[in-house]
Amino acid sequence: MLSSFRRVRGEKGFTLIELLIVIAIIGILAAIAIPQFSAYKNRAYQSDAKGNLHNIYLACKAYWADNVGSNACSTTIATGTTYGWVGSTGVTVLIPDGTEAAFDATAQHTSDASDTIYTMDQNGNIT
Repeated sequence: MLSSFRRVRGEKGFTLIELLIVIAIIGILAAIAIPQFSAYKNRAYQSDAKGNLHNIYLACKAYWADNVGSNACSTTIATGTTYGWVGSTGVTVLIPDGTEAAFDATAQHTSDASDTIYTMDQNGNIT
């Protein structure tokens, strides 16, 4: 029993200064990483809005192919099993003019911190 006590007594551990330095380094790394994480999330929200615009454009193209391009496409027409568009949660897509010749659609993600609104024209270009 006495020999095990002497062994524990002779071991050394970390000092308080060493522990404080490690905590400070972790704090600095966290201060750098958290803003970057927020920027990554925001870019993901923006990509989701762009993806929804692209997908609804493809669904409307399929609708126009079936209906000779004369009828206006809307979010209710593009949604469903026939044309396959399913909007993402949090993304608002509006189609003011759904005709093939003057197609215009906008999309915005509700969680996007910069409130960026993307627009798609009749050629499929997103701005």
